[in-house]
Amino acid sequence: MFLTELTRLFQKCRTSGSVFITLKKYDGRTKPVPRKGHADSFEPADNKCLLRATDGKKKISTVVSDTLLLAPQAYSNLLRANMDGLKKKDKKSKNKKSKATQ
Repeated sequence: MFLTELTRLFQKCRTSGSVFITLKKYDGRTKPVPRKGHADSFEPADNKCLLRATDGKKKISTVVSDTLLLAPQAYSNLLRANMDGLKKKDKKSKNKKSKATQ
């Protein structure tokens, strides 16, 4: 489900625009943790990841358990397939660099 939505987001932004993806550890808490005092022993049942993607207008997010984890191979293939619009860096010649140092 998330991969299909992410693919649509990439296709929409293919000609112009950017897609921002964040991945972070998620322990299942929905309320903020108090700073002082209450040292509760909250143990998450299993490892989970929170995946978010946005193009500035549309936001999508999902929680993925560690056992599924989007099959990292499928996730990396999706990213590689949609990173064709990256701009190459201009390489500076060594001659200009060596003359500047002398």
